[in-house]
Amino acid sequence: MSQGLCVHSEIGALKKVLLHRPGRDLVNLKAEDFEDVWIHDCFYLDYAQKEHDAFADLLRGQGAEVLYMEKLVAEAFDANPAARPEFMDHFMDECNVKNASIKKAVREKLESVEDSYEFVLAAMGGLRYGELDLPKTPGSLSMIDSEGVHPDDLALYPLPSSYFTRDPLAVVGRGSLLNRMYWQQRNREVIFYETIFRHHPDYVGTPLWYDHRSDWHIEGGDVLNINAHTLAIGISQRTEASAIEALAKNLFWGPGESEIDTVYAIRIPNGYAYMHLDTVCTQVDYDKFTVYPGIFKTLRVYKLTRGAAPGEIAMVEMDETLEGILEAATGVDHVKLIECGGGDMIEASREQWNDGSNTLAVAPGKVCVYERNVVTNDVLYKEGLELLVVPSEELSRGRGGPRCMSMPFWREEI
Repeated sequence: MSQGLCVHSEIGALKKVLLHRPGRDLVNLKAEDFEDVWIHDCFYLDYAQKEHDAFADLLRGQGAEVLYMEKLVAEAFDANPAARPEFMDHFMDECNVKNASIKKAVREKLESVEDSYEFVLAAMGGLRYGELDLPKTPGSLSMIDSEGVHPDDLALYPLPSSYFTRDPLAVVGRGSLLNRMYWQQRNREVIFYETIFRHHPDYVGTPLWYDHRSDWHIEGGDVLNINAHTLAIGISQRTEASAIEALAKNLFWGPGESEIDTVYAIRIPNGYAYMHLDTVCTQVDYDKFTVYPGIFKTLRVYKLTRGAAPGEIAMVEMDETLEGILEAATGVDHVKLIECGGGDMIEASREQWNDGSNTLAVAPGKVCVYERNVVTNDVLYKEGLELLVVPSEELSRGRGGPRCMSMPFWREEI
């Protein structure tokens, strides 16, 4: 398989894809920790891993090479001795441990893990106070912060949402976005991907179209590759309009070899059921998209292109239907929108909660879907699509579908 990245569409045959197999990071938390780690259910890890392995096997069965984020980061550490110390500095900056003595103990515990792969898993899995060697200095006012905490309380929070590899980055053409996440807790995830692109032999030198230290939030679930020259990006709860404008400037006028000359910014409703554009709209064939009907409540679309002067962005608001906008973007004469739930608002709401619209195309007309979304899946089947059905009783608890769980690194051209 070729080194580097190449993604110019959502439907080209999938040849290389990045996943993260959930582990201790998914379950090393109490129910009381849900809001702090931004996950909202307790998982049965054995079943979650079996479902994730089945998903990976489905992708391999379609000819895709499956990469694992945790392994690539470990390989980057082994390839460059400077990578791990650099990672630790950035990781500790983002770890949200305020007390200096506790922070020092967290760092020492992680640094004591010699094996690179086990180190990555430890950094993702979180640490409890009982696992740390905390100093017991009489009269130290700073140690009051650790007094009264239970050994089972978390000192370093795990990263349970990290099996959604779609969010921390986005691959566009031959480059990548390193995103600033909406939830501060998830910003640590981005540092793992930064390590890959800075130090892994296969990805060093990858153009980076967005810096996660930017002022504005953007997440990969809002970024859809329409073709080599066109992106659609959701203005959502987690992606700010200012981030899209900054990204467009980088793509149109920045250094590197971006081929993008048009960005469609699509406003979608804010809310937990509408997290990203790809939770309400995904492309499944040359002329077919899934869509959740609730998207139309706030739909406004803006077309961004290069302005007359370097660094300028030209913007027009599109006064067309979503079908018309997608037809213009794709160059297809007639686009069909396939509604989640088959147009039944009750089923649409229920299956939208389990990401019925969040599909992953492995080739034109061939898509991965969650098993549990039976109504939507039946509609897709009747529209002539070939379905690769992913078991989803546990994985769906994280509120993300097959597209959310995957980041294509290479697709064939269409």
